[in-house]
Amino acid sequence: MKILPLAFNRLQFAQRGIAAVEFALVIMPFFMLLFGAMEFGRLMYLWNTVQEVTRNAARQAVVTDFTNTNAIAAIKLSAVFNSTSLTSGTLPGVPQVTNATISIIYLNAAGTVPASMPINPGDNIAACMDATRTDSCIKFVQVAVCAGSPCVAVSFVPMISLFSKSGTYSTNLTGLKIPLSTVRVPAENLGFQPNT
Repeated sequence: MKILPLAFNRLQFAQRGIAAVEFALVIMPFFMLLFGAMEFGRLMYLWNTVQEVTRNAARQAVVTDFTNTNAIAAIKLSAVFNSTSLTSGTLPGVPQVTNATISIIYLNAAGTVPASMPINPGDNIAACMDATRTDSCIKFVQVAVCAGSPCVAVSFVPMISLFSKSGTYSTNLTGLKIPLSTVRVPAENLGFQPNT
């Protein structure tokens, strides 16, 4: 009878560290799944939001004077949902998409940049009505999220460094590119105001 309680005490002492070991084995995959789901949700947010960014900028650019650099800068800031800053802004939750990565290009009917841009919106209307100046007529506004010239897709940067390292047991997401999300819309009045 005395052997049984002694064996039970030894068993309890041996079980004392098992919970810590089980916790250590379970917590790493749990955090990998948790942070992976958060990063995947952020990636989906980015891919959906970048579409809205380009549509918003294009919608504003077709009715804004293309010669007014301050107005174009304001469109880019507004597109990344930042109307308070006067110089720079970033898309919330995505620091690599800024007002500097928004490209607004004015195109003629052939889909190329006009060789000689119109002087102002009124001159654009005159160029569109003149058969000899159709190459200078702005017919489309194209907006994309890209870096540099020519337009190159911006790289996705994970917020959690676990997903930006390469190795045997890690996932490298830095090779992902943010879609250009190019939007091309017909030009409207481009800021033309009669009697001015």
